[in-house]
Amino acid sequence: MRDFVQRLVEKLTVEENKDRVSVVQYSREPEAQFYLNTYTTKEDVVDTVRGLRHKGGRPLNTGAALQYVRDNVFIASSGSRRQEGIPQILVLLSGGRSNDDVRNAVTNLKEIGVMAIVVGMRNADILELQTISYEPSYAFSATHYNDLPNIQQQVVSAVERVEMTATNLPTTLIDASNDTRRDIVFLLDGSDDSRRRFTDIQDFIQRVVEKLNVDGNKDHVSVVQYSDTAEVNFKLGMHSKKDSVLDAVRGLRHKGGSPLNTGTALQYVRGNVFTASNGSRSLQGVPQILILLSGGRSRDDIRTPVTKLKEMGVISICIGTGDADTLELQTISHEPNYALSITDFEDLPTIQGELLSLLTEASHQLVPTVPTMHFESDKKDVVFLIDGSDDSRTGFAGIRRFAEKVVESLNVEENGDRVALVQYSRDATPNFYLNSYSSKNDVLNSIRSMRHKVGRLLNTGTALQFVRDTVFTASAGGRRAEGVPQYLFVFSGGRSSNDLRGPAQSLRGDGVRTFSFGTRNADTLELQSISFTPAHSFSVANFNKLDGIHSSVAAVMSGVKETPDISTVIDNSTLLTSDIQLVDGVDVVFLLDGSDKMRESVQSIRDFLGQFVEHLEIGPDKTHVAVIQYSDKPTTNFLLNTYSSKSDIMAKVRNINIEGGRSLNTGKALDFVKNNIFTASSGSRLQEGIPQILILLSGEKSQDDVLVPSESLKADGIVLLTVGVKDADGAEMQSIAYSPNQAYLLREFSDLSLVRQQLLSAIVSHKDAARPGLVQGTSVKRDIVFLLDGSDDVRSRFTEIREFVAKVVEKFDVDQGKDQVAVVQYSNSAAVNFNLNAYKTRDDVLTAVRNLRPKGGRPQYTGTALQFVKDNVFTNNAGSRRHEGAQQILVLLTGGRSRDSPRGPSRALKTLGVVTFAIGSRMTDLVEMQSISSLPNYSYSVPDFANLQNIQKNLETHLAQVRPQEETRVGKKY
Repeated sequence: MRDFVQRLVEKLTVEENKDRVSVVQYSREPEAQFYLNTYTTKEDVVDTVRGLRHKGGRPLNTGAALQYVRDNVFIASSGSRRQEGIPQILVLLSGGRSNDDVRNAVTNLKEIGVMAIVVGMRNADILELQTISYEPSYAFSATHYNDLPNIQQQVVSAVERVEMTATNLPTTLIDASNDTRRDIVFLLDGSDDSRRRFTDIQDFIQRVVEKLNVDGNKDHVSVVQYSDTAEVNFKLGMHSKKDSVLDAVRGLRHKGGSPLNTGTALQYVRGNVFTASNGSRSLQGVPQILILLSGGRSRDDIRTPVTKLKEMGVISICIGTGDADTLELQTISHEPNYALSITDFEDLPTIQGELLSLLTEASHQLVPTVPTMHFESDKKDVVFLIDGSDDSRTGFAGIRRFAEKVVESLNVEENGDRVALVQYSRDATPNFYLNSYSSKNDVLNSIRSMRHKVGRLLNTGTALQFVRDTVFTASAGGRRAEGVPQYLFVFSGGRSSNDLRGPAQSLRGDGVRTFSFGTRNADTLELQSISFTPAHSFSVANFNKLDGIHSSVAAVMSGVKETPDISTVIDNSTLLTSDIQLVDGVDVVFLLDGSDKMRESVQSIRDFLGQFVEHLEIGPDKTHVAVIQYSDKPTTNFLLNTYSSKSDIMAKVRNINIEGGRSLNTGKALDFVKNNIFTASSGSRLQEGIPQILILLSGEKSQDDVLVPSESLKADGIVLLTVGVKDADGAEMQSIAYSPNQAYLLREFSDLSLVRQQLLSAIVSHKDAARPGLVQGTSVKRDIVFLLDGSDDVRSRFTEIREFVAKVVEKFDVDQGKDQVAVVQYSNSAAVNFNLNAYKTRDDVLTAVRNLRPKGGRPQYTGTALQFVKDNVFTNNAGSRRHEGAQQILVLLTGGRSRDSPRGPSRALKTLGVVTFAIGSRMTDLVEMQSISSLPNYSYSVPDFANLQNIQKNLETHLAQVRPQEETRVGKKY
């Protein structure tokens, strides 16, 4: 240990105004050997270290020692220069598990900005070491004291990284010179499940608030609790002093209730907390930050509220316990690394430092400037269609104010903008037409004097048809024939009494860009089907809250395009694109949930299948269809080669009955269709290059694993589209789907027709998309690094890893100088087998790959290996052509969970522009793999490395699809 400290000090620049060193020994109690201001030369420090004598004693009270260092060493009188912004670094060497609790002391050290690097030996507890370290990747293990030299360089590198991190962070989040202003909302799990740990949550919030600069013009804080519903404890700006906020937090009473509806809560904070009327300063450009603490999985859909929050510019940081869904938290978070995990709420202090770092980072994210209403054309026709029924009576003044705001942003004149306004209930009544007024004042005066129409029924479909036939016409002042853009603002306070889909589709077909606004009584699916795209629909608690979403509407309007985006939509959208041509030349397999619960919905399923098949061009050389049902086991209704005419298929699907069954084994069913349906004997034309489509319809969560079977299908080139209804699990649907945005969620089976067009569009896009392998003729240069687990744990499977790499490399264009390849192995340390500039021909690369031998060693330090690759392989000296615009690609193969945190290094690689693919076996951590990979679907899992061939095609396809713009997207923060 003494030698280790000497070698570390030798790497420092110990002078009066440079580095300072202190040494403390501890057992039962700690004792300072010398302080930071004791010596001013390296020689004096080294001489003293050489002369150290072992202290002795037992037991080992690491917690007390850490607190001692905080109170007696990292202070100004002992030489600490913390107040001058000098990085404060603690290197702890420990030989065993602490006899006392370390968590409070760790929190106290992190609160004053001390960054800890921990080295454990013999009987040290790795989890305890990671808890103490600044982040888990700064915790190292040595089997014996004599092994310390083997990790010397890793510790030195960690010191250098910590030094850089500390230099880039503010010394405190409440620096008096810091002009940062933030609106911070804590959304707390207040359900019955969190009751016994609510005190831990309160304590944690207090410690975080202590680090904020709560002031009338600085940080504002709000706290909201939720379970099945959400409620505000106090709003933004309600308390203008820190002590007042802390008192309010201490006085919180647990809300209670179940289940946990996180989606409802997110929607609530969007409409009731992050609004100007409730204290939000988003209109002033103040960063809007949400900190979510969740102790379980949401029982409702989170995706639409998450999308809307992100559209508003809210930056979300999520903290979840072991019972929370990590993928769900990553979806909510600003970025996947903004999702933090703990075992239980009592462990909140262990991630406080990381949260504060993320909070600081979030505070400096670019905040979108608040746009005014902006239209892309010099002229436009704008029509307001306003709910005049009894449902909107109390919010009518809010609608009027909003309309006035929009008109204020227009240039109303004879050859400029034109405005019309229509009210509707049972029928529609125009207040004025597009050619009624030619000045802004006249329009505003008419709006201000407008009286509520009244009426009970709300016939939105009739009103939309009226606007199309009567208002957007040349005789009423409409200028569509002259190419003038046409905009429609629809306000609805309830559900329509008649069908609105046809009129909405007609307006969209005419190119009218529709924005919809609804209250809590309106139907969200209706609003989205009316809108130009689902992103153009907005929900408020009541119409008097419209002011709070003005900036969001303005931002969306600024991005309106001439034609709608036909890409599929993840949320409960009902985007109705105009009918596409009959789909020809694909194999389509429907995999239907056939459990007992589906019996009551059988007619909706029949209708859906019938409508879908109507849009397929069926024939021997055209499209083939199969239908499979499943519950606990799958059954076949008919195969791809059973019927060759549309009439036969239609007759069959009209009479399909639910087979029944209690449990739902989706994974087993996916395996079944892979092995028994997508085969030549069952009519699949996969080997002929015909696109293979699987449409999964599910009404609840699977009882078995779906990940491996779905990945196996994707590896075979099968495109999976998923539709989840009622109790289906959204995250599961996304994990199965070809890509997350090709999973759809619906409330009821009666809504199935609403996703028909999107599914058909998805099939057409896959059919028409070029599906090259790794094409030899591509002009894009690529630097591809394979980072291979060479530890003892994979020694028996290293041959399979080696062969897999060779098969992938065979598709590369090395000979023409377009592709370069490097291979690195790692275990407890990393080593280069060959660099990017080592070989210039594919044969040489293949020879080198086939001669690879496993490195050996344990355990796996994946974070350290990723940092090694960044610092030593993706560099000019090692052959990287990043500065020439070559794509930088990393393919990681690992057989186990990392013993250090890969989060920081993987984030650094992404910032560098490296696109990362992660492949793991059953012993790896799926969430860890997804956090390393550039995109969630760039991570793969196989039961064993012997099964690597199952994901080879999928990896090759994704490698071929990497584009420079994708590097920019995944490598930089938005």
